[in-house]
Amino acid sequence: MAARTTKQSSIPSVWARPQRESDQPALSRATIVREAIVMLDAEGVEALSMRKLATRLNAGAASLYRHVATKDELMELAVDEVAAEIDVPPADSPDWRAAVAQAAHSFRTTALRHPWLSSVLGQAGLAYLGPNLMSYSERLAALFTTAGFPDPNGAIDAVLSYVIGMSTTEGAWLITVARSGETEADFIARLMPAAQQAVADHEHLAKGYAQTEEFATTDPAAMRDTKFAAALDIVLDGLALRLETPGS
Repeated sequence: MAARTTKQSSIPSVWARPQRESDQPALSRATIVREAIVMLDAEGVEALSMRKLATRLNAGAASLYRHVATKDELMELAVDEVAAEIDVPPADSPDWRAAVAQAAHSFRTTALRHPWLSSVLGQAGLAYLGPNLMSYSERLAALFTTAGFPDPNGAIDAVLSYVIGMSTTEGAWLITVARSGETEADFIARLMPAAQQAVADHEHLAKGYAQTEEFATTDPAAMRDTKFAAALDIVLDGLALRLETPGS
């Protein structure tokens, strides 16, 4: 029995070990995670360290380690905390496609509110074991199951692969724009000559740039919204076809 306990406790995840009691009543795991998210939103993953976080909380690093053993564990907790912001409509929604689209847009909105999120999802250890991410996955599974999908996990993977991929790219772009100190429209206008030169020898890409140039420089946020929705429709078209032809 002792050997089994030792093996279980060696799993490198915050969700695989019991939470310790604090010797500082004002310092809790929830407080630590909330402050970490503030730092992540403002400065990014690279700027976050246990030492800096302890300083911001007016605590010793040792006090933090009673709640969170490593920075990796802290990232698991931060990912799960912001996952609570993602909305998934009820499983009995009358239009499964509209409900899935709402869930996808909510994920994107959350990811852009916390630009670091998408980039760390694949690196945050066993973050999917967290209660909020578990709840999110369960609600998506219920939605797809109620809609009649024989393989809800496959449908979830298809939607999330698209949403996470797009959100990662979009988040990285917005971080680059923010670092420039310019508005997105001004940054694009300054970048456009170099982009046009880069695609000059690529017929199809050049045509696409020409078609979106005005949109990109006048309302880039609306352009990103439009692109996200259009490609999401393609994913949902494929899922709808799979639903209409089971076993395909």
